[in-house]
Amino acid sequence: MVDGDNRDWDFYLRTLSNSARDSNAANNPASDPALLQSVKKLYELCKAENSEDLVARVYPQINKLFQRSVASLSESRTTSNGLLLLAILQFCLDFGDLVLHDADPSLRTFFCSCLSCEFADPVVAEATLDFLNVNKKKLSTSFPTLLPQFFPLMLKLIAWNGERLEKSFFKVFPGLMSPGSFLPLFPSLVDLPTLVVALEKVEKSSGSLVGNSIASMQKSSAPEMLLALMDEAYTGSTIGDGGGDSESEDTNAIDVADPLFLDLLKDENDGIAERHLTSPGIVAALQAAINNPLSNRLKYILQMAPRLLDLYFAIALRDVNNSLICALIPLLMSRNGTIFPDKVYSYEVRKRLLEFMLAAFQRSPDFIALLKKPIMDRLAEAYSGQAYDSPEKEELALQLCWAIGEHGGGGASHKDAARELFESLELLLYESLSSSRVGLRQESALSSDNLTSRKSSQSRLLCFVITAIAKLATNHRELLPRARFSLSKVVRSRISDVRVWRRACDYLGLINEPPIASSVLGPSRPSHGQMQKPGSVKWSEGATKMIAHIPFYILGEQEGPPFHDFFFSDVLPR
Repeated sequence: MVDGDNRDWDFYLRTLSNSARDSNAANNPASDPALLQSVKKLYELCKAENSEDLVARVYPQINKLFQRSVASLSESRTTSNGLLLLAILQFCLDFGDLVLHDADPSLRTFFCSCLSCEFADPVVAEATLDFLNVNKKKLSTSFPTLLPQFFPLMLKLIAWNGERLEKSFFKVFPGLMSPGSFLPLFPSLVDLPTLVVALEKVEKSSGSLVGNSIASMQKSSAPEMLLALMDEAYTGSTIGDGGGDSESEDTNAIDVADPLFLDLLKDENDGIAERHLTSPGIVAALQAAINNPLSNRLKYILQMAPRLLDLYFAIALRDVNNSLICALIPLLMSRNGTIFPDKVYSYEVRKRLLEFMLAAFQRSPDFIALLKKPIMDRLAEAYSGQAYDSPEKEELALQLCWAIGEHGGGGASHKDAARELFESLELLLYESLSSSRVGLRQESALSSDNLTSRKSSQSRLLCFVITAIAKLATNHRELLPRARFSLSKVVRSRISDVRVWRRACDYLGLINEPPIASSVLGPSRPSHGQMQKPGSVKWSEGATKMIAHIPFYILGEQEGPPFHDFFFSDVLPR
């Protein structure tokens, strides 16, 4: 080491040592900017010299400074400690092996004690993301559970600072995903706009978020929450109910004791919690946020959250095992109807949910058999009439019908599941036919626009169900007699929409010729034990005469009635 570097070294080391004797610096190290500068300079010198002796001389002072900084966090709310702690953590990560320092407790202390209070500080938030990106590889290998544990805190950071830090956060985001955080992370991403509303409510009622720990607010509200739950159990009043004297200036404020409030503002991952998005307090607060002019922060998060979901789903399909993806699909179904009430945001999120669900079924068709119970529950909502009044439930039912038919109810090996799913489709078909006939007698009770929309929804659902029944019976031929009966019932019914009647006629004709049906209605890819490829026909299994009920115009994508009537020998000479 040259003399100039040695003098600098001694100066910065004395600065750290003297700070311990200075009462102001000792009680609040972050208040002295010279300490941060000294830590950075000592780190640079250690990197440049690559000397174990130098690192050993610096480490004790660095470690003591870290301990004093952490101890001062509860008293120095007006001073930011984040930058100083991050500089110390960088030293510990790079030289910890040389001095036998385990950085894991220090990292967790930073997240729990410092970042939880300073995530809203844009300078600390940016420095934290830069620190995580610089050390991404080391954190993922040496501390793989750190970021997954604190993903709720990281989501609070990006929810509050989204516009400036989106690119940096997207680089960090894959590190938030692990087997333990994969499922809880999904509802948190969907509820990111709700998190923004909650944070803005806290700021409005309690002042600046910088320097204030929301986690401590959660702990202080826990007894109130327990009393509220007991009151609900014994009196029947809900947590969101208020007495006549409970009015406040902000009637749409989210109650601190609301379960969703507590779950949204937590700092650590504690598993999946049921989110009561339909509670009166939450509904009122979200509706007020939509009815009033949106903040710039909320506007940006409404655009960013779908992009985060894209990244989440892409990583899931690439890296996550089938058991976790299978467990995620029922969660997708349940959240399909409970999304932040912004029309554009709801559309974008639901589009991504359905696309991922279908992609998961395409990758692993047996998911359909494994998830038959939640699938049948969603179909039950459709034939109970809920879907007609809820477009999102109707769309989910349509996509599930398509998936059931397309993938044969899970494949040829899942015959019991296919039969149960077929029975649900049958019930949905009969209930839809019945409601359409009832609707014909009650047209006068609906306006013309509502009537048109109702008829269109019924017809679309019927077409999807008819197709699913025909496809499922084609894959499981023991179901063919029941499929013929069901489709015949549609053909004989007084259905007002000719498209539904034609669809039933076409598929009734197709399933009467199994080899043709296998080509047209079979799965898009061969399953195990089924070597026939899509678009090929096993002519040897056909009847002796190809009669007129085969809808050739479907095969050629031509409209109009079929007109062919000839023998196989006329097409394929022996």
